[in-house]
Amino acid sequence: MLNASRLRIIAIGKIRKPWIEEGIKLYLKRIPGITITELRDSNASQESELIKKNIQSKELLITLCEEGLQLTSISLAKQLQNLNSHRIVFVIGGADGLSPEIKRIAYTSMSLSPLTFPHEIARLLLVEQLYRANSILQGSPYHRN
Repeated sequence: MLNASRLRIIAIGKIRKPWIEEGIKLYLKRIPGITITELRDSNASQESELIKKNIQSKELLITLCEEGLQLTSISLAKQLQNLNSHRIVFVIGGADGLSPEIKRIAYTSMSLSPLTFPHEIARLLLVEQLYRANSILQGSPYHRN
């Protein structure tokens, strides 16, 4: 089981679509403890500075970007289980993605898909995958092979 209170998401921009907000709220109810910090979108340089200011010193930074590792849900669950004693912050960039500087300081990078998604949908997908990873680790029937 994941220690959800050790997981955090930093996301650039606000959720504007009610159906996405409802989906995120649904998964956050199912795996309480995960927090999401929304940062104002601007240019890549300013976003990079905001992200750095919001990363806590003991957190492992995992960036979400298209060139990151492509994991299966099961391998994500195993990786999170291996890192369960650490505080983890996932970062989702804005419309222009993440700066090279943020990618350089990351513990690792992860891709949700080879496809590119709007940051709002990426946030919903990440929250669902964190719930799915927790379900896999608990042996819940939510994830079916």
